Amino acid sequence: MDTDPIYINSTLEIPAEFCDIAPYDDTVFHEKMASLVKEPGFEHAIRYIMPDVDYDAFSTQLQSVPGQKEFQERIMGDFLEFLVKKTSSGLSLSGQENIDGNNSYTFLSNHRDIVLDASLLNLCMIRHRLPLTQVAIGNNLLIYDWITDLVKLNRSFIVKRDVKKLQALEAARQLSRYIHWTLNCRHESIWIAQRQGRAKDSNDMTQESLLKMLAIGGSSDIKESLAELNIIPTAISYEYDPNDYLKVKEYLLKRRNPEFKKSQHDDLLSMETGLLQPKGLIHFHLGRPINEYIYQLPDMPRQALVHEICLMIDRGIHSGYKIYPINYIAYDMLNGGEKFADKYTPRQATQFEEYIQSRLALVKVEDITADEMEYMRNIMLTMYSNPLKNQIIAQ
Repeated sequence: MDTDPIYINSTLEIPAEFCDIAPYDDTVFHEKMASLVKEPGFEHAIRYIMPDVDYDAFSTQLQSVPGQKEFQERIMGDFLEFLVKKTSSGLSLSGQENIDGNNSYTFLSNHRDIVLDASLLNLCMIRHRLPLTQVAIGNNLLIYDWITDLVKLNRSFIVKRDVKKLQALEAARQLSRYIHWTLNCRHESIWIAQRQGRAKDSNDMTQESLLKMLAIGGSSDIKESLAELNIIPTAISYEYDPNDYLKVKEYLLKRRNPEFKKSQHDDLLSMETGLLQPKGLIHFHLGRPINEYIYQLPDMPRQALVHEICLMIDRGIHSGYKIYPINYIAYDMLNGGEKFADKYTPRQATQFEEYIQSRLALVKVEDITADEMEYMRNIMLTMYSNPLKNQIIAQ
């Protein structure tokens, strides 16, 4: 890459209480990288994504990287550029004027893709010479030890999602304290999704439990604690969701059996599909920091305050969506009208209808009835129309 990204980093030692969830630092970088490249699972994944790779040369290249900064910028940055070129029609960013490269922020965003949301945000940061972010990732996705090593080498921190109820509060406190420490002592930004898991119907709403977790690690005053996080609502807009048919399939299986739960294989398939399949255009929008709005809120009970701040974040995300022609088409198809017919052509409408049918044909479930097929079609149309619906409300 010919850019020279600004990179806020600190040699500040990670406190012992955070070591199990924090990213690896440069003191162990070479040791962990040397171990990673010997993992058969990692080699298999690299060869699968890049069939023409000379793995021995690639392994040598990885082990010659000086540290985490260079790994993110040179190796991951180049890999993500390759992925964007191969699987999308382009990646863009707006709202960068809302951030100061010398400050640290919590980029709180909607969640579309298991792996790529934060990775592509960091690619946008590299392109615009802005500081990169640490990334929150749930331990439910760390299926193999080598995946844990890879994400920690790439400055991801771990969200514990498999703890028992008695341990959940302490896990939340540890995570919240770590986030506050990262922002205010290490002066690095973080990315975290507005909810646990993806909103499979694209109806993106911030979970109040997330804000409560974020608040407990800072000041005893909830306004001050959330203001310490310097939250920026961040909107992610994928033109096409590679996982749309998998999400629709999950809806159908849960309709048939409310107790249905995805397997680890399902998660791996979602990660693979999101990485490697076409996405169309991808856009990120960075909203304005919400601190001034937080301080303008009148005194109210804690629960009411959290609710209002969630609504504030949702408005920031929803108003930042990039709306594509297919979103207008899906809205009109779902609602049986032509309200937005001036936003697309008849040919685009026909092509989108064909796209919907082709995606539904990928749902491999036995004995799908006509009623279930209509149900899945409506779910997919809802998925593509909800960003537009929510933006209309936000504006």
